Amino acid sequence: MRAIHFGAGNIGRGFIGLILSQAGYEVIFSDVNDSLVELLQERKSYTVRLANEDQETFTVSNVTAINGKNLEDVARAVAEADLVTTAVGVNILKHIAAGIAKGIEMRIERGAAPLHIIACENAIGGSTQLKEHVHSHLSDDLRDKVDASIAFPDAAVDRIVPIQHNEDPLQVTVEPFYEWVVDESQMLEGFHRIEGIHYVKHLEPYIERKLFTVNTGHCSAAYLGYLHGFTTIQDAMANSQIASLVRHVMHETGALLIKKHGFNLAQHDHYIDKILYRFINPYLIDEVTRVGRSPIRKLSSNDRLVRPALQAYELGMKPTYLAMAMAAAFLFKDQDDPEAAQIQADLRKLGVAQTITKYTTIGEDHLIHEMIKTQYEQLQQSDRS
Repeated sequence: MRAIHFGAGNIGRGFIGLILSQAGYEVIFSDVNDSLVELLQERKSYTVRLANEDQETFTVSNVTAINGKNLEDVARAVAEADLVTTAVGVNILKHIAAGIAKGIEMRIERGAAPLHIIACENAIGGSTQLKEHVHSHLSDDLRDKVDASIAFPDAAVDRIVPIQHNEDPLQVTVEPFYEWVVDESQMLEGFHRIEGIHYVKHLEPYIERKLFTVNTGHCSAAYLGYLHGFTTIQDAMANSQIASLVRHVMHETGALLIKKHGFNLAQHDHYIDKILYRFINPYLIDEVTRVGRSPIRKLSSNDRLVRPALQAYELGMKPTYLAMAMAAAFLFKDQDDPEAAQIQADLRKLGVAQTITKYTTIGEDHLIHEMIKTQYEQLQQSDRS
């Protein structure tokens, strides 16, 4: 079996590529990083190390790579694949859609076997978004044929993979925990079940549990840690004040998840404890700038901060700590992050109120907007002092 995976970065190699290889797939990475592609083509293997006491190491073999800048190579790989996956970042999906669409056209012409395309991104409906981008490159007639043989099942993925600088550029260190959940209701009949993937009939509870607990908590730790001058998530979470605030954020999203999806209170509290333990893993060094990067995306209406806050409000809850986390995101001033720089420029040009609305879509007459603004002013004053 052959899988083409878009994104040969740390997550691609240390998570998706590892799982697919262990499940018996030959993995072909598609990436635009020339040196990474060349190394994978040359070695055809790499190592993955677990960030735990034993430092277990796995060799991932039977892999290669193609250059994602070569549309013909990408299309050919998609046309010949048994599975397509991505881990490129949800904002990059539109850039890989043309090659996927061209490969799908070739499959349809040849009468190739059905294909599943799974976007493994930190986003709700990642595969659905990719499908829309791919469809924009297809004719109306072809779309009907594609829908009969190409499926884009949504997925939820979870594994902490920090930025790292190993002596071997292909080696990657990952936390031991991982979860890859796929919506089987969106898959084609008779699909091949892959070991290491958990298939569910209703994905929303799983993806919201992960996004609103892991991602919401993680970025909250990053933004609060940044404000307090910490460099890593581990150092930030060693601070009892920050750890307590992050726990409060996760309990707010937990109350929403329990009310909306019927999760068991004790089991969800245990889930929160497990996530918090993962944040302080002493065998990982995870920089707050990595976890907090791309604040515009993280503050968007369908992502980890605004979405749970609005849902909680609609269910009669007051998301005080989520508002605090959003306020902290507006004070994330990493000069190397273009999105952070854009937010700071808008704060100077538009002021706090308009900037909050611009990025969260929450109007100035909404209670949550007022809460974010108040928290922003308090955090800003505290930061200056």
